[in-house]
Amino acid sequence: MSIHPADSRIFGSLYGTDEVRELFSDKAHLQFMLDVEAALARAESKLGLIPAPIADAIGRAARVENLRLDYIADSTRRVGYPVVAIVKELGRIAGDEAARYIHLGATTQDILDTALVLQLRRAFAIVRRDLIAIARALADSAVKFRDVPIAGRTHLQHAVPTTFGLKCAMWASPLVTHLERLDQAAPRILVVQFGGAAGTLAALGAEGPAVVEALAHELALGVADVPWHAQRDRFAEAAALLALICGSLSKFALDMTLMMQTEVGEVSEPHEEGRGGSSTMPQKRNPIASEYIIGATRAVQALVPVMFGSMIADHERATGPWQSESLALPQCVALTACALAHARSIAEGMTVDTERMRRNLEMTSGLIMAEAIATALVDRLGRAAADAAVARACDKSIAERVPLAEVLRNDSELRPLLTDAEIERLIDPAQYLGSAGAFIDRVVARVGALA
Repeated sequence: MSIHPADSRIFGSLYGTDEVRELFSDKAHLQFMLDVEAALARAESKLGLIPAPIADAIGRAARVENLRLDYIADSTRRVGYPVVAIVKELGRIAGDEAARYIHLGATTQDILDTALVLQLRRAFAIVRRDLIAIARALADSAVKFRDVPIAGRTHLQHAVPTTFGLKCAMWASPLVTHLERLDQAAPRILVVQFGGAAGTLAALGAEGPAVVEALAHELALGVADVPWHAQRDRFAEAAALLALICGSLSKFALDMTLMMQTEVGEVSEPHEEGRGGSSTMPQKRNPIASEYIIGATRAVQALVPVMFGSMIADHERATGPWQSESLALPQCVALTACALAHARSIAEGMTVDTERMRRNLEMTSGLIMAEAIATALVDRLGRAAADAAVARACDKSIAERVPLAEVLRNDSELRPLLTDAEIERLIDPAQYLGSAGAFIDRVVARVGALA
């Protein structure tokens, strides 16, 4: 049993991934904090603030397997943060001489924030990898089904024809944009936090800025203009970006659930024995991956206000708001990784039924081509008259349940204006796909340029 299903042995594969669970495990989180302490020692050693052998000793000691986890847990319960215990443990392991120099000039939030930044850097790499994989799989389908007509739907009703290739390109396009956002946001978000007690680094005298630069270099992170203990926009931006990504994945998932409906049946999620089954209805193949994408998205988007609320911080160190980040941001990452994993499985393995797509196009007996017919008649009747005439023909087709082409051939007003060949062409969905192919090509080119 676990409080969050992403950590559950039973539900974990539905709400998270092993990769992200490991990234935010206690041991991994402690190791990231140790990495910051070791990097700080190296940085200060290179600036002559501590002896090089001391920095080496701290670096050797800074391994999570060296720590007494029960001691750290007990200290955290009493102190409120694990950093005090980590510093004491490092001193115990590295020796009394090294203990004098550990954590020099730093404060608890420097270590916690920078460790979280390091976790986010790895999380961003995971998100980037999966976004690229999904975009490429969808682009491949866009090419494969480039010219396969399908009913375009607005307000859940047949509108005009589109292509399944364009739907795949539409799903892929925002993912490429999210990759651009991710790359643009990374330099803003992935920066070192180092400000000391109240953001002045007074304990380091004139060497403060140099230590920040050296620490950032050791960790391969950026440098902010000022310490950002009480400026939490970076982490809020990270959560918002994850929510945007999930939103686009859920658009894909919602379309998939609608297209998997028994009455539609045009596309389905990859199937394996028992997947999406029912406890009582053996025939069921529910859109289970899509459902969990949508569920994860709602949770991520609900957590964004928590992260935004953390921005309202008092003075130089907030009394509560930033503590809520550790509740929200790891969940945002875990749930986004879950949504990406489910979306990737769908994109790479979905089953496409082109015959069902054709039959659905024919379901309305030509009505889906009404715009094409009205447009063809504009130069002969004018816009208003053409629309009115085709609307009357559509009403007759619906009322009498006869194909629209037959109504056109028997309409005394329209028959003289349209030849049989024209009617056949105008009633063919494949002849009214507009610029679908050109739009697909644009998206495929953008995906092809991804590194």
